[in-house]
This record gives sequence, structure tokens and C-alpha cells, in this order.
Amino acid sequence: MTVFDNLSNVDQTKERGAAASKERHVTSALRVFRSDWIILAAASLVFLISIASPPHLMDDVDAVQAQAARNMLASGDWVTARLDGVAYLEKSPLNYWMIAVAYRIFGVHDWAARLPHALAVVLLCWITYRFGRWAFGETAGLYAGIALSTSVGLFLFTRILIPDATLTLTITGAIWAWLRLLEPDTESGLTKSGLPWSILLGCCLGAGLLLKGLIAAVFPVMAALIYMAVTRNLFSWTAWRRLHLGLAIAVALVIAVPWYAISTVRNPPYFVFTLHSGPGEYHGFFWFYFFNEHLLRFLGLRYPRDYDTVPRFWFWILNLVWIFPWSFYLLSAPTLDYKPTSRAGRTRLMALCWIGAVLLFFTFSTTQEYYSMPIYPALALLAGSVLSAGGRWVRAGTYAVLAVSAILFAVLSFLLASVWRVPAPGDISQALTQHPELYTHALGHIWDLTLNAFAYLKLPLALAAFAFGGCAVALAFGRNNIRRTVFVIAISMIIFFQGARIALIRFDNYLGSYPLAERLQQSPPGQLIEADAYYAFSSVFFYTDRTALLLNGRMNNLEYGSYAPDAPQVFIDDNKFVSLWQEESRWYLLTYGTDVPHLEQVVGRTNLHIVAENGGNYLLTNHPLP
Repeated sequence: MTVFDNLSNVDQTKERGAAASKERHVTSALRVFRSDWIILAAASLVFLISIASPPHLMDDVDAVQAQAARNMLASGDWVTARLDGVAYLEKSPLNYWMIAVAYRIFGVHDWAARLPHALAVVLLCWITYRFGRWAFGETAGLYAGIALSTSVGLFLFTRILIPDATLTLTITGAIWAWLRLLEPDTESGLTKSGLPWSILLGCCLGAGLLLKGLIAAVFPVMAALIYMAVTRNLFSWTAWRRLHLGLAIAVALVIAVPWYAISTVRNPPYFVFTLHSGPGEYHGFFWFYFFNEHLLRFLGLRYPRDYDTVPRFWFWILNLVWIFPWSFYLLSAPTLDYKPTSRAGRTRLMALCWIGAVLLFFTFSTTQEYYSMPIYPALALLAGSVLSAGGRWVRAGTYAVLAVSAILFAVLSFLLASVWRVPAPGDISQALTQHPELYTHALGHIWDLTLNAFAYLKLPLALAAFAFGGCAVALAFGRNNIRRTVFVIAISMIIFFQGARIALIRFDNYLGSYPLAERLQQSPPGQLIEADAYYAFSSVFFYTDRTALLLNGRMNNLEYGSYAPDAPQVFIDDNKFVSLWQEESRWYLLTYGTDVPHLEQVVGRTNLHIVAENGGNYLLTNHPLP
């Protein structure tokens, strides 16, 4: 064999190696591409499908957010949100801006109002997958994305147009960027300088500030500082230099500060620093937003106090419910490696700091059930890491899911059998019991359910029973295959969520006032009065795009803005109501059924003519309809 033959063999070996390497790279890329679409498909089946109407927008926060965005679009004032003409200063604007842009593109529809939030949640699930893939590998990332997409809490608390899911997206992006910038090899994925990740960090912090205020920066910064302290980098100049914090802060300020500054100027007085909050006081935007809505709310001293707080123990423990069914696998999370000697260990440690920062903060503050949503991606990352590792603890978790699924199937089947022959006339409100003292909680209406109410939920019960029964059977025969187990659980939850959406349609008339809005639109022209706070019938305002006088409605979220110097005179008392109701012109009145006895005393029963009734609430008029 000649020297040339040897060289030829070497070249051929190199070519085969390069070809094999290229083939492996292509295979890996195809696997990632396939996983991307699996996550996007799973999240879309849960969240994008759910934007369809019905169910219509609910009264209270749901329709309020949609209408505030509509008012911005109509008025051209993208700085100060308004409801019924009254300044609504307590919320940051990005939530409204997103909805208003959707209106501009697709027109004003309830599904258009839901679209930005649904897209944000789908993006959140995909980012969680990518985060997990970067940290733990393709399989763990896939499992993390699936776990988040099909967790109970993320579905449950994205039925309302609140900005918390989008806030969770910005917090997740900020924490991932911070962690990548601290990587020992300064691996940025784009450039060795890491500047793009610093810009991303700033963008996430700035967007978060425009979504829900200072808390958007507190959570990722608090989690990162705890992480740096634990890894002994808190006083490391090298670590801080990698972060390029000056650039990140500058980007965040460029994004957020203009709105804060303009809003302060447009809603004077500019700077008031009192810590007293009470009725009849108006101190402008700056005081209300930063002192009343941030500091005093944290201390539980905000006025008006139109919210309640979940007991600390339940706030902590219920997170196992919100991440269900994947919470069973988190029981083996303590067996994972959290040493910061590997990227996987550092990410798990950051996830613990992330969870701890959020829960610790709310341990000393007022809480609602969904306030812990920013930890869901961290829990999903840990669940994905556990599932990819396998072992006896994962098998135990699968047995637990199987057992709970079998129990749920039995309970749901029993309920379905119990109400199968029970008639369901009218709407579900007739079979519910009201507990208004619980409605300041996000899930307060759950306690209104009675056994008879399930007669109106036969199809949702059947779908839920099918989902959990099928899950139990499939796991019984394929529980030793982790990948199959994950997909079986995910498919079962997707089916369950479709049943839950149908259940929400059954509750449509109870949680919202669309039938009253529809009847008002069909009635002769007239002016509108609402007997309560604006939130009480907010879906009517959205679906009719009308304003109203608010009878004894100077309370809760519009009370503060009602004392602004330029506030419209939309608040009336009983005396003014009587004089208006006696006019020859037509007036309509939206009222709770519980308020009717008082109204009868004020204007007389014979002067209250029913136009429509929905869920025990009424649309009345002062003159009989032709």
C-alpha cells in the first residue's frame, strides 16, 4: 500500500466521520423541530381553542379589561385607562395595549380580547420547553413544556383577562437570561459577549413593569440574588460583569419609564408621599399607583379593600393542585442533584430560588390563588427533570396518577349516574347557591355548586370521566414507558380541559350578563343606569359599548378616580335616581335581584317594569315596553 493509498483512506475516514456528524446534527435538529411543534400543538389545543365564544366575557375583571382596552382604542388616549369615563389608575397599561392592538387588527370581539393572552401562554409553554432543553436536554425540556401546557392552574387562571400569565412569561425570560449570562463559559448562544441576553433581560423587566408594576422586577431580581448568594457569586466582580446590568437596566427603563412619567404628568398632583389611604382622597396617579397599589396593598392597608387573602398555608399547599397532575412527580424532586457544578444542577438550584422568592414574598403580603402563577414554569422544569431521570420515584408518581385518575373516574361516573335522569330546565343558576362572602377569592364561585347543578353538566362530566378513566386504563398497561406515560397524561388533560370549557359555557349566564346585554340592544332607545359598582355588570358595558349612571356605585375600583378633578358626574344617589326614573324619557336599570326590594321602596313596585332576567339579576325600565 502506497503513501497515497494511506492518505486516501484517511480522507475517506474523515469524510465518513463528517457525514455521520452531519447526519447526527440533522437528526437532532429534526427532533428539536418535532418537539417544538408538539409543545405548540399541545398548548394551542388547550389555550387557543379556549378563546372561542361562548363562553362570553364574564362580569367583573374579565369584561373590565376588555372594555378598558376598547375605550383606549376609541379615545386615542393610550396612557390613562378609563371605565365609564372615570380614570382607572391602578393597573399598568400593557395588558390593555395588547388587547387594543388585537381589536385594531381583528375588530372588537370577545375572542379578539382573549387572543393576546392565549398567544402569550402558548409562548410561555414553548419558552419553558426551550429553557428545559437548554438546561437538561431535549427529553426533559419536552416533558417540562408538556407539564406546563397541561397543568390545572395555568388553564384555570387564564380563563380571565388578567395579565399574570403574560407576567409569568416575562419573569421566565428574565430568569433564563440571568442564568445564561452567569454561565461559567459565558455561552450565550449568539455571541460570546452575552449582550443579546442582557438586552433580553432588560426587555423582559421593562415589559413586566408595564404589565404589573414593580413586582415584575422584584421576583426575578430577588430569585437571582438568592441564587448568586447560594453559589457564592454575590460578591464576585466577574459574575456581575457578565450580566451587563447597566445595559439591561437602561433597556428596561427606556421601555417602562415613558408611560410612568406621562401618566404622572397627566394625572396630578405629581408627588404625594402620605401613607394614609381612605375615602374621598385623591392624590393623583403617582401616589395611587406606587403607594396605594404597591406598598399599602403589600401591607394589607390599601383602600378600597375590594379583595381578600388566602391563608398562607393554603396559598403554599394549593400549588400542588395548580400543577396537577404533574405534582405527583415533584415529590421526587429532593432526589435530584442541585449542586452548581453542572448546568442542570445550576438550573434546578435557580428553580428552587425562583419558587422560594415568590412564595416568601407572598408569605408577608395579601394573596389570591393565582398570585403564585410565576412559579409554575419552575415547577414544570423540575417535573421535566424528574421525569427524564426516571427511577422508582417516577414509577411511584405514575402509580399515584393512575390511582387518582381511577378515583376521579369513579367519582365523576357516580355523579353522572346520579343526575342522568334529573331534568335541567332553564339555566344552571337555578340550581346554585350563592356565597357572596367568598367572591373576593378568585375561585369563590366553586362553592356555589350543588348536586342538582351537575344535572346541567352532564356532557362535561362525561368528558372528564372519559379523560380520567382512559388515563387510568392506559397507565395500567403502559406505565413502565415514561414517554408514553407523559403523552397519555397530557392527552387526558387536554380532553378534560375541553370538558371544563363546556362547563364554563353552562355557567355563561351565571358568571356574565350577556343575555341582558342582548336584550338591551333589542329594546327601544333609552339611557342606562346600573345599581351597583361598575364591575357588577361589566359584560353589559362591553357587549353594548355603552356608558351608564352608577346608582350608589362610588365604590371599589372606580372610587378613587371618581374624586379626580376631571371625573365625569356619573355617580348618583337614591334621590337623583327617583327624579330620573319619573321622567317621560326612557331609562333602563341593571340591578341584582337582591337589590330589588330596596328599589321597590324607593320608586314603588309598579314603576319597575321587567325587560329581562338572567341568573337572578334584572334589566328594568321605568315605562312599559310597547
